[in-house]
Amino acid sequence: MAVSVLGGRLGLRGYLGASRRLCPRYRSSAPAGEEDGDRPQPSSKTPKIPKIYTKTGDKGFSSTFTGERRRKDDQVFEAVGTTDELSSAIGFAMELITEKGHACAEELENIQCTLQDVGSALATPYSSAREAHLKRVTFEASRILELEQWIDKYTSQLPPLTAFILPSGGKSSAALHFCRAVCRRAERCVVPLVQMGETDANVAKFLNRLSDYLFTLARYTAMKEGNQEKIYKKRD
Repeated sequence: MAVSVLGGRLGLRGYLGASRRLCPRYRSSAPAGEEDGDRPQPSSKTPKIPKIYTKTGDKGFSSTFTGERRRKDDQVFEAVGTTDELSSAIGFAMELITEKGHACAEELENIQCTLQDVGSALATPYSSAREAHLKRVTFEASRILELEQWIDKYTSQLPPLTAFILPSGGKSSAALHFCRAVCRRAERCVVPLVQMGETDANVAKFLNRLSDYLFTLARYTAMKEGNQEKIYKKRD
């Protein structure tokens, strides 16, 4: 199950979180001195929290944002799932980065939010989308320009790259290299959809630029933490 919210697509877990914020059952208790009888009583229209499982995908099919049912191994869901995997990998890297106090953690959180928008765009294949669907999932090219600005910012502070480097440079850097590899795979999943005319070409461009950003940021965090990057050496 998935629920569209504010022009995007929110998974059931996200919907559950939103429901908890809205439902009086999960709100903080009344201020000291307020009796139970003085508290506002929940109305019969209180939103009901849905179950985390829906059983609608038990036969190997799932729904796109347009309502179309497709096999779970369809190229659309492969791309959506890999994008979700990328966001999860970035979330892990962000925890390591936050522990080190790097300012780039906020950028990574913004990227995770953008990846939600990427998933919405991918889950809205053009072949079954109406104009109303497309208006809600338009992917702006400004996201790509933002990444380029961040790449240039970090590149200007790094020593020139004169050799191939291996994923290394400490935990933060190595985690970002892993994110970069997942990002490349996500891009490979999206390219066929662009070629089939099923999604916005800006989505593929964003992922392409994101992998460059993650590579650059991996080098930057290694430098800031004083960790040595390992250089590729041809074995005899």
